[in-house]
This record gives sequence, structure tokens and C-alpha cells, in this order.
Amino acid sequence: MLARFVDRLRRRPAASASSKVALPADLMARVRRIEIATKRLIDQGVAGSYHSVFRGRGMEFSEVRPYQPGDDVRSIDWKRTARMGIPFVKQFVEERDLTVFFAVDVSGSLRFGSRAVTKRELAAEVSALLAFAALRNHDRVGAALLTDRVELFLAPVRRRNQVLRLVHEILARPARGGTDLERALGAALSTLRRRAVLFVISDFVGAVPERALQRAAAKHDLIVIEIVDPRDRAIPNVGPVVLEDAESGRVATVDGRRAATLERERVRREHERLAAVLAGLGADRLELRTDRPYLPELVRFFDRRERKRRH
Repeated sequence: MLARFVDRLRRRPAASASSKVALPADLMARVRRIEIATKRLIDQGVAGSYHSVFRGRGMEFSEVRPYQPGDDVRSIDWKRTARMGIPFVKQFVEERDLTVFFAVDVSGSLRFGSRAVTKRELAAEVSALLAFAALRNHDRVGAALLTDRVELFLAPVRRRNQVLRLVHEILARPARGGTDLERALGAALSTLRRRAVLFVISDFVGAVPERALQRAAAKHDLIVIEIVDPRDRAIPNVGPVVLEDAESGRVATVDGRRAATLERERVRREHERLAAVLAGLGADRLELRTDRPYLPELVRFFDRRERKRRH
């Protein structure tokens, strides 16, 4: 029975506010709330962490100045030092010119949420936080919304309205079709010409898009953010359960105990496969959950990247 479902069986939820179509005023209020919340976090130091771990294309020469105690001896300009008789050092500045690109899964499974926030809402807020941090550092921000195709492509620019539109579209765009990240991510990458810090944000329900991730890692600085809801990995271990596929809408009644066992095993295999693929590519992976604050996980991720960069 489980094999007939396209991606994942869901416990059929009762009607809730998150499942209703938001009125425009309500939607704009949600976008504004996310903007305010994420900007507050940026002001509290996220922007500095972002800047330290996402580098530009390299360093460019700035000037030569007299040596000062504490300067790195490796930066001494020996020709100028020999000519002037006192030590001089070369100074360089970071050449950022970064493009930050978000490939965000907006398929039906992201509408699901067993807590106060759905997976799609969490994806929108994390995208906003990282995008506003990028703008604070004068980086370009672009995005593609994905299902089994590219639903929307936003070319990278340095505009606040770009981030607001991205959040709006993630929250409001209706899901069409199922999930095919292999196809959709591949199509998005074909239009992304310049190297980017590439965030792929999805719950990764279904097959791992190995070829698309390989292409992404070969050209871009790839960071995968896996959005997880507790019910993704824990169907109730009880008697008959009514389940609904979040993307196709098909419904079935199954043996909860048997379904729970099979589902846990399937999710474990998918999770381990995604981790193995990304480890083989040398790409970063971050798991964020709808039942936990995401900021501590994001800060730990920044710290890990910074330590890795230093070594």
C-alpha cells in the first residue's frame, strides 16, 4: 500500500489555519512579521557570522603602509622595505562580489506541519534571514522555487524588494505537481551562470537528487538545508490510521504499526543516503526542525564553517 504513494504518507490533519488560503492582508502581515524578526536577528550578530563564513572571489591589493607591531610578517613588502630602509606591509581587502542563490522546494509536502509552523513557513523564514544578511553585506540575492519544475526564477540583484518577494512567493505560491528535485534543480542550475553560494532548501521527500547535487557542488558553494517535521519520521504507532499524500491528495487507511515501521526504515535510508552524497561532494548540510528554534542550529553551522575555513 505504501508503495503506491508518490512520496510520503501523511497522517491526515484536521482543517487548520495553515491549510487555508491566506487572505492578501494576512499574507502581507506574515511577510512583514518575517522581515521584522529576521532583521532583528541580523542586528544581533547574524550578519557578522554570515560575512565571516561566506567569502568572495578572493583578495585584491589595497595599499602599502609602514609595518606596525602585530602585523603578519608574511605580508611584508620586501622590495619596498629594502628601498626605504624600514619595513612596509601590503594590505589587501576582500573582493566579495558574491551571488547568493536560494533553490527552495515549494511542493505539496512542504505545506505539512504538525507544530505551530509548517515546513514551508520555516523555509520562508530561514531564506529571509540569510537573504537579508546577504544584502547587508552587499551581495546579490536570487532564487528559484521548485516542485517537479522551476515554478519561479528570480535573477540575482541587490534589492530589499527581492527578498520580500521571495518570502511572499514561498508562502503564497500554490503547489503544482509533485516533487522532482532532480529535474527542477537541474533546470534552475542551467540558468544560473555565475558561481554562487547556493542554498538548496527542501524536506527531501523521495529520491535524493544525486546528479543535480553533483552539478551544483562542482560549480557552486553548496549548502543543503533539510527541513524536518517530527511527523516526517514518526507515524503514530497505533491501529488503523487515515493517511493522505501531501502532494497527490490520495487517501488510504493503513495499519499504523506496520506503516510506522516501514516509514521509519524508509526515512532512515533516505536520510543516510542524502548525508552520504553530500559528504562525498564535500558540501555542507544543515538540518532544521519545525519543533525547535532554528537560530541555535544556524549559529552552530556558521561556527563549523568558520573552523573548517581556518583549517
